[in-house]
Amino acid sequence: MQPFHLAVPVHDLALARQFYNDVIGCSEGRSDARWVDLDLFGHQFVIHQQDGLRVQQSTNPVDNHDVPVPHFGVVLQWEQWHEFVERLEQHNIEFVIEPTIRFQGQVGEQATMFFLDPSGNALEFKAFKDPSQLFAT
Repeated sequence: MQPFHLAVPVHDLALARQFYNDVIGCSEGRSDARWVDLDLFGHQFVIHQQDGLRVQQSTNPVDNHDVPVPHFGVVLQWEQWHEFVERLEQHNIEFVIEPTIRFQGQVGEQATMFFLDPSGNALEFKAFKDPSQLFAT
């Protein structure tokens, strides 16, 4: 599978850079005064300074949760997701939707969590107990 490329705006490049490096664990690639390339679990993720940024918060109801829309993230391996949860908890991340297992014991069983970056961009990281069920119905 090929890595994706995603670029998102941030209101404070230095603060976002620190968050994605120290909390998320990204390593850096190229950068300039107003953008930074990051390795987000093997994907090319770029943060761009956008002065005056105000992220609009909205949600959609999914399984009795108010899921932030839009959001982005990565599907991790099962154990990697659990290790990542521990890392986030060590950094006292405030979750929008706490780490949880959905569809436990059913087709499509998955671990998921939502939280915000310092600019208010919503992130979801998930993992499937059986990765072949990523698109199961």
